[in-house]
Amino acid sequence: MNLENKVCKSALELIGHTPMVELARITKGLKGRILAKIEYFNPGFSKKDRIALQTLEEAENIGVLKTGQTVIELTSGNTGTGYAIACSLKGYPYIAVMSKGNTVERARMMIAFGAEVHLVDQVPDAPKGQVSGESLELVEKETQKLTKERNAFRADQFQLDGNWHSHYYHTAEEILNQVKEPIGGFCDFVGTGGSYVGISKKLREKYPKIKCYIVEPASCAVLAGRAISNPNHKIQGGGYSMTDIPFLKHTKIDGYIQIDDNEAIKIARRLASEEGLFAGFSSGANVAAALELLKGELKGETIVVLLNDSGLKYLSTDLFAAFP
Repeated sequence: MNLENKVCKSALELIGHTPMVELARITKGLKGRILAKIEYFNPGFSKKDRIALQTLEEAENIGVLKTGQTVIELTSGNTGTGYAIACSLKGYPYIAVMSKGNTVERARMMIAFGAEVHLVDQVPDAPKGQVSGESLELVEKETQKLTKERNAFRADQFQLDGNWHSHYYHTAEEILNQVKEPIGGFCDFVGTGGSYVGISKKLREKYPKIKCYIVEPASCAVLAGRAISNPNHKIQGGGYSMTDIPFLKHTKIDGYIQIDDNEAIKIARRLASEEGLFAGFSSGANVAAALELLKGELKGETIVVLLNDSGLKYLSTDLFAAFP
């Protein structure tokens, strides 16, 4: 959709249609290209706006979401922001349930968009800003409790197909329309797995030889079968030490790349200073993984990544605190 010559009826029409940028400065001296899809151009500043809209519309279409019914979902903040926007414009009350380990910026955004936000304590001794799988389990329990109490529609991002559908039908289609050359690789930091599944599935249909990789925190790369050394990493929105991620069960995975906190931070800072792109931890991890691939097995190829969300959501963390 070309928005340049259109007056949109609501912010819902602004979801998707995000631009792509070649990271020519970060890749200087390397053979191949990294093309980044700028998902923080969505109105909620992340890729998760897409799954919120898709999931609500699919639920409406099959009649499981009733007029005026409360919607609820756990979130690290990005999905909740997407639901807060979509629910507000569609007329559904929305409850976001989030760990206190996630950034305060996200809670404030959801409240501004009209959400009722429930913050859940982390497990004892867990560092703030580093949400483990154990802390997420506490958020899940609170979400289940509130779903029953409010007779709410659970917009479950780990289970409902609207998640990966949003990326299969929209994000990946946009990528194929934007990138005219053959795409040799795609790598993606995994939370729910929705963007990895939707995009990799669609890209493989056009480019059967493409290699698609899952990106994980180095300290808890459980999907790669590695032992957990520290579940409390800094890359928010994924790496929850979960081995049972439903969307990944029947999905082809060509490899796993581990990125540590310091490397994700380093590359996120380089994105800002060298490319003019102000993105978060997981975006830094995605680009760091793509750089590893360009230096190794995908030398000379075109690799696509997502810049998942805005660095503005991490101003209370050390992502940019020591930035020169």
